[in-house]
Amino acid sequence: MTTTTYETAEHNVNFRPLKEFGLRLLYPFIGLSGLISVWWFGGHLIESNPDLVAFSDFAPLPTFYALLDLINSGDLWSTISSSLYRILIGLIWGIVIGVPTGILIGYIDIAMKTANVPFQFIRMISPLAWMPIAVLAFDSWDSAIIFLILMAAVWPIIFSTANGVRKIDPHWFKIARNLGASGYHMLTKIILPAIMMDVVAGIRLAVGVAWVVLVPAEYLGVTSGLGYAINDARDTLSYDTLAAIVIVIGIIGYCLDSICGFFVKKFNWHIE
Repeated sequence: MTTTTYETAEHNVNFRPLKEFGLRLLYPFIGLSGLISVWWFGGHLIESNPDLVAFSDFAPLPTFYALLDLINSGDLWSTISSSLYRILIGLIWGIVIGVPTGILIGYIDIAMKTANVPFQFIRMISPLAWMPIAVLAFDSWDSAIIFLILMAAVWPIIFSTANGVRKIDPHWFKIARNLGASGYHMLTKIILPAIMMDVVAGIRLAVGVAWVVLVPAEYLGVTSGLGYAINDARDTLSYDTLAAIVIVIGIIGYCLDSICGFFVKKFNWHIE
């Protein structure tokens, strides 16, 4: 009979948390190993095909060496910082616009009925479709890219925030009014604490969409950022560097999503 508890005369040692931690690491390791195996096999097929041998640098080993070169040269950090700056500013604008708008249309029923159709219509337009307008409207490429990120990020925040407001029990507002609460107190003591998890969940969705939009948006005239680095590697036929930048984009995107997921759990009162 197998047991996870080792008993001595003085104390008990419970190995179950250690086992659960090991399993939490094991499954991602298996998944990543499978992904790398498929990548390696694909690289092997490309390398063994004379018509595709020029693309053999997409294989894992050349990509790994190219990634090391990027890290050692220091170019990678300036590239990442440029992209993160644009994402950060775009998200800040998305939050500044999205949260108050979401509270408004979630709290006022007429506002929801009036804004729903036009908001849904605009939301379904690809953020990249605004690229010509952004280029004409803004005097710098950075501002145009930040605008595209804003157009990608604001809608998940608006609708998630509005959904959170509409889930609040109406009796809370009635009790607050009976106790003489002002609009400011209802906002700060009832609405914001109640919708915080929905706001953070909306921000998490916004980060994912904005990160996907960022790379093609950085093809616009800028000379820095991950999108520019991919474009430059493609033009110079540096496929190992291109693959390395793609890996970096995936790692950063995963880290950003994990950070947002942590805060979603932190603000969700129902998660143990």
